[in-house]
Amino acid sequence: MGAMDLLRHLSFFVAVAEEGHFGNAASRLGMTQPPLSQGVRRLEQRLGTELIQRSARGVGLTDAGRQLLPRARLLVDDATRFEDEAHRIAGGRDAVVRWGVPHSVADAVVVRCVRALRDADITHPTRVETTTASTTELVDGVRAGSLDVAVVGHPALLTGLDSGPVIKLRRWVVVPDDHPVTAAKKVQVRMLRGLTLATGPRADNPPAHDLFVDLWRVRGLDPDIVIASGQRELLTRVSAGGHFGVTATPPAAMPGVAWVDLLRDDLSLRVRIVWRSGADVASSAAALDRVLIRADR
Repeated sequence: MGAMDLLRHLSFFVAVAEEGHFGNAASRLGMTQPPLSQGVRRLEQRLGTELIQRSARGVGLTDAGRQLLPRARLLVDDATRFEDEAHRIAGGRDAVVRWGVPHSVADAVVVRCVRALRDADITHPTRVETTTASTTELVDGVRAGSLDVAVVGHPALLTGLDSGPVIKLRRWVVVPDDHPVTAAKKVQVRMLRGLTLATGPRADNPPAHDLFVDLWRVRGLDPDIVIASGQRELLTRVSAGGHFGVTATPPAAMPGVAWVDLLRDDLSLRVRIVWRSGADVASSAAALDRVLIRADR
C-alpha cells in the first residue's frame, strides 16, 4: 500500500467512524460499500490491528480505533488543506478557511465574521466553511486540524492551542413578556426569583457553565435549571412562560419574550479566538478579532 492509498483508506476509516455505518459512509464519499469495506480491511491489515468492530447492530470503534481516530482525522485534513493550498497557488482553486463558532454568538455577528473571513485575503478569493458547535467540540476540532480557527467561550480548557485576548459580547436577560419584572424601571436579580433558568448543557463548556451558574448564586439567586440547546430553544422556553435566560440575540419584537437589563450586572458573553500553535491563520484571526471588537460597542 503506497502513501496515496494509505491516505485514501484513512479517509474511509474516518468516514465510517463518524457515520457509524458503512452504507452512510459510502454515500458520503460518493462510492459503493464493497470497495469502502475492502479499503478499511486493507488499512487494518497494514496497521496490524482491528479498527472497526462489526456486528449485526452496526459498527463501532475498537480501543485502537478510538485512539487512532484523532490522528487519522489530522492526516486526512492536512492532506486536504495541502491540496487546497497547492491549487490556490496554481490559481486553480479558491483558498478555504474552516472556522467554528459556538451557538451562543448572535447570528448577525456570525454573518459578519463569515464576510470578514471571505475578504481577509485581498489577493485571493476565500471560501469560508462554518461549523457551529459547542466550545468543547470546537476546541477538539482545532486540535485535530479539522478547523483552522475558532471562536470559543471563555474560560475553556485550551491546552496546546494559541489564543487571542478575551473579548466581551453584550448579552441581555430575556423573560416572559407578562412577567412583572418587565414593568420595573430598575431590574434587580431578586426580581427573577421563581423563574427557571434556561441555559446550555454543561458539557458544552464546563468551566464557563459553572462560572455562569455561580454568578447567579453569588447574587442571591439559586434558580432551578433546565437545558436549552441553542438560542431558539431558550427563547421558546421563555415564551412558554416560567423561564428566563441570557441571550446575545439583540432585542426584537417577539411574542411572549421581553428583553431586560439587569442593574449593575455584567452578563457579557466572553469569547476568544483559538488556533493551533504554528498555524498560519494571522489574517483570519485578525478579521475575526475586528468583527468581535466592533460587536461589543
